[in-house]
Amino acid sequence: MTSPLALEFARKIRAREQVVGYWVVLDAPAATERIARLGYDYVALDAQHGLLDYSGIVHGLMAIDAGAAALGMVRVEANNLTAIGKALDAGAVGVIVPLINTAEDAATAVAAAKYPPLGGRSYGPVRSALRIGPVPAEANAATLVFAMIETPDGLANVEEICATPGLDGIYVGPSDLAIAVGGAFPGDPAVEAVFNEALARIAAAAKAAGIAAGIHTLSGEVAAKRLSQGYTFTSVASDLAHLEQAAKEHLEKARGDGGV
Repeated sequence: MTSPLALEFARKIRAREQVVGYWVVLDAPAATERIARLGYDYVALDAQHGLLDYSGIVHGLMAIDAGAAALGMVRVEANNLTAIGKALDAGAVGVIVPLINTAEDAATAVAAAKYPPLGGRSYGPVRSALRIGPVPAEANAATLVFAMIETPDGLANVEEICATPGLDGIYVGPSDLAIAVGGAFPGDPAVEAVFNEALARIAAAAKAAGIAAGIHTLSGEVAAKRLSQGYTFTSVASDLAHLEQAAKEHLEKARGDGGV
């Protein structure tokens, strides 16, 4: 039977209510469990660029469940049946699928996440049966699918992508999007105006289609700004980034102005 927490999370996403999550790239279940207890609505594990193999994804999702407050999502490494199915079988309530360029790509992602007759997901909910399902129709109703908008083609086709049946939302990868609009590097000030225009277009496309609009951010301050600009959910920074930031700040304070 699908957990009430998962059902409520899916309801919020589909109602375009604002939710805030956290991003994990490290295979450190004890740390992930602590993060999952802080009050975030979800914790996303990064299987594309993160330092986690499949075992790390499974252990990370178990750690999130142990926290009993947040839901676990996975940014999968590729848009195919195997990658998406394994993340969902491990217990993710939703998948963030990278490099979506067309509505056809988005439809492929949706089909990979849904059991027949809605899609082609193979039945083997090794962990997910404890949280999502195990009845295929119930799992189909509760499982969330997000398409990443981060490429020139994805941006050009964003309205058609957002109209894909069964898609629950889109998710902006700001680093790749900055490069996609001509930036030499993520955060390139030379493309700030066109980057902001792209963000506005993406948020408007999601709103017009009635689906959620998500985005990755580097800080809580930026997350709050994006939510005020029409985005409905946002992931904050990452465990590795915050570990480095905190260690650096403590070192600077310990050394003062002139070293030890």
